[in-house]
Amino acid sequence: MKHTSCLVLAASLLSAPAWADEAPPGKPFTANLNLVSHYRFRGIDQTWGRPALQGGVDYAHPSGWYAGFWASNVSSRAYPGGGAELDVYGGYNGKVNEDWGYTAGLYGYIYPGANVSQATCPSAALSAPCGGLPSQRFNTLEINAGVNWKWLAYKVSVSATDYFGANTRTSYSRGTRGTLYHDLTATVPLDGSLHLILHAGYTDLRATASGHSPNYADWRVALAKTFEGGWSASVGVVGATNNRFYRPPTGGLSATDGATRALNRAALVLQVGKTF
Repeated sequence: MKHTSCLVLAASLLSAPAWADEAPPGKPFTANLNLVSHYRFRGIDQTWGRPALQGGVDYAHPSGWYAGFWASNVSSRAYPGGGAELDVYGGYNGKVNEDWGYTAGLYGYIYPGANVSQATCPSAALSAPCGGLPSQRFNTLEINAGVNWKWLAYKVSVSATDYFGANTRTSYSRGTRGTLYHDLTATVPLDGSLHLILHAGYTDLRATASGHSPNYADWRVALAKTFEGGWSASVGVVGATNNRFYRPPTGGLSATDGATRALNRAALVLQVGKTF
């Protein structure tokens, strides 16, 4: 396999899921089910513009400990051999006073069956002749910690493993354990059931692929509203920087067919869901 082929495959695959919902206070166990117009994680398209059905189960102990499970469909064009993402997580949410709080936890991302070696050749990411694709899964574990003040929250996540399969086997200059993600989010209350969400994030891999840096910033602006009976809906615009890495001809190249897509392009994302 040529080094450049591995690079474009890696640029297509370097992405992952959205935060799962936390259980509301007063209910130890909750479940949620959501339909989104397409799935963005840290600004990068996970379903190649197609809808996603997502859901999970959360447990929140009165002492502050929490745990949960979350799942979504993803595109096999980005995760060859797979089509689902399963997340498991847990940690602790604490309070300093009524205004200040903090959090710390673990978050694991699992992609059953997905492996770089399952990519199709030829495809948009891999041109013939090619072969010898490495066996590399995308499963990732992150450690996170954060603080929040009223409606403003900052969280940093650090990968305890290579970041979604990015390492020397997939044409990166080094392993990507220690990758940082900075998340600054304001959830501004407009009335009792309507919120304005303003988000900015930054992914720092501290590695390159054929001289290209995969680091990028992402953003989101959304309106979210809750309704009686546990229903919710939101409309938002999401996007990310670094066109050189996440758009053709370097990134956004399908691992299974000839399709290409600008994975970081600003897009409208709609959501409707229910919490049980």
